[in-house]
Amino acid sequence: MVPHLVTALTGPINELEQRILDSMPSIERWFRLEWMEHTPLFYTSVDVRNAGFKLAAVSTNLFPGGWNNLTPSMLPLAVQAAMAAIEKICPEARNLLIIPQNQAPSPAYWSNLAQLRDIFHMAGLNVCMGSISPDVNKSTVIALPGGDSLTLEPVVRTRSRLGAKHFDPCTILLNHDLRSGVPGILEDLHEQYLLPPLHAASSVRLKSTHLRCYEEVVKRFGKLIGVDPWLMNPLWETCPHVNVHLEADLQRLRDAVDGMLTKVRKRYKEYGIKEKAFVVIKADHHDSVFSATVVRDAKDLGPVWERLAAAQAAAYDEPATLVLQEGVHTNERVNDAVAEPVVYLMDRYVVGGFYRVQAPAGTAETVTDSAANFVPLAFAESTHLPHPGIAPGASAPNRFYMYGVVGRLAMLAGAYEMESTDPQAEFYE
Repeated sequence: MVPHLVTALTGPINELEQRILDSMPSIERWFRLEWMEHTPLFYTSVDVRNAGFKLAAVSTNLFPGGWNNLTPSMLPLAVQAAMAAIEKICPEARNLLIIPQNQAPSPAYWSNLAQLRDIFHMAGLNVCMGSISPDVNKSTVIALPGGDSLTLEPVVRTRSRLGAKHFDPCTILLNHDLRSGVPGILEDLHEQYLLPPLHAASSVRLKSTHLRCYEEVVKRFGKLIGVDPWLMNPLWETCPHVNVHLEADLQRLRDAVDGMLTKVRKRYKEYGIKEKAFVVIKADHHDSVFSATVVRDAKDLGPVWERLAAAQAAAYDEPATLVLQEGVHTNERVNDAVAEPVVYLMDRYVVGGFYRVQAPAGTAETVTDSAANFVPLAFAESTHLPHPGIAPGASAPNRFYMYGVVGRLAMLAGAYEMESTDPQAEFYE
């Protein structure tokens, strides 16, 4: 499938694609050296936005839940990556316990778990789905679309180990983002590998920490291949300690938004970009009930302020740190519908991906799971390896390779983030 952009495939994005293809040997060596110094995340999904003049990672998920959207042709890559990851962590591993979300998930989420189960089973592991939800107190069989099924077992804690009845795992894989906090049942598991680590939990992660790490990675990468890092990195800043009860804080937020829009417009003017700049306001804490909000003008902050007040009243009545991030347009289309590439990685390998396609056709500013369908990206087909020498913008394989590079940059930033926030790091220095 050839991606289609509303904007013309010329200018900065084509220059970036050409530079990435020309620098492929240097890029792959650079990543190889990075993985000698930093531990890749076990698995990751990265939302990428392609504005036609800019290609950037805008969100990095450390507990990816859309594995069911990967096609059968992608599974061999995922299985090989799973083998490499497990061999690195626990070569003698035999049993893997996967812990899903507690909330009542959708059928698509259960299909995601079934895909994960199949990947690790083919990688040579016995796999058990173990729930830490207090509502699951007996073995439960869940029927899946297509006639498959999934068995959910209640998790059992014995001293410093976690498992299920008649199932003692070497490794525990969380597909649970721990948004509501880290339950005690997962703490002090010194005899087993817990992936991702507990400090990856949404309840403790800060978006600003990841953005800072991504900015550092992209600056170094931009220097490597000789491109402006801004073409892959949205501008951002924080607005700390925002109190919805203070008019002065509303004015402070207005000033911050106005300053960010001014910076973005200056870069647009520098590159001759005619698009309208916008800012996305997010809560710094991943566990916040305040959802990301698009702002095109500082004068439009009234409704944002009301939503923030409602979110704080629902969660906690304390000042919040907000992240202001340059909005990246999503001008890519699949059958005239707005599409956002999502790249899936396991260990250091790109294993697949898909377009999150807005249905019905939405805006070029937001694409959400609740109103989307998913169209696979053909990373896995041999005919979709990069094709050097083809004009930029004319080759889907070259575009997919570029997505994979940006996805790996975001995953590397996640590795930096986990190292910088590891509460045990002081013991290893």
